[in-house]
Amino acid sequence: MNTEQLKELQAPLKAKYREAPDAAVITLTAEGTLGEGITCSVQTGKALTAAGLHPATGGNGLSACSGDMLLEALVACAGVTLGAVATAIGVKVKSGSVHAEGELDFRGTLGVAKDAPVGFKTIRLRFDLDTDATDEQIATLLKLTERYCVVAQSLRQPPTFSISRRA
Repeated sequence: MNTEQLKELQAPLKAKYREAPDAAVITLTAEGTLGEGITCSVQTGKALTAAGLHPATGGNGLSACSGDMLLEALVACAGVTLGAVATAIGVKVKSGSVHAEGELDFRGTLGVAKDAPVGFKTIRLRFDLDTDATDEQIATLLKLTERYCVVAQSLRQPPTFSISRRA
């Protein structure tokens, strides 16, 4: 896809959302089914994934770790966003990869230490890009990718969160 094709694809959507802001508010959903042992099967866009405990919390390593899945969602979103931004601003990326890593202190999730946080303490995202773009263009590309990546922004500025039970 080139810059003009992307603009042509997005122009009617942008116009619609400017005219009717409420039309831009869409609820995304995900569902899972509790499974055998301590697992939960989640239907992704293309496959069924069984998530389970990380080996550091007693898992056997055969099920996907939800922490890994969060990082994978970040990598996917950031990669797609970078591609769209590069296309929109005319930066040619010949090839590239996206890497995410984060530290967890499992004492928190296991309730071993009340002062240990539950969740990631740090997350780092890195792009390795093969491009002839200038340093200034790359800086703009990364800045806009961070700005428009839904998962990155949700981690940076957590949304309002609630939990409930339906009988």
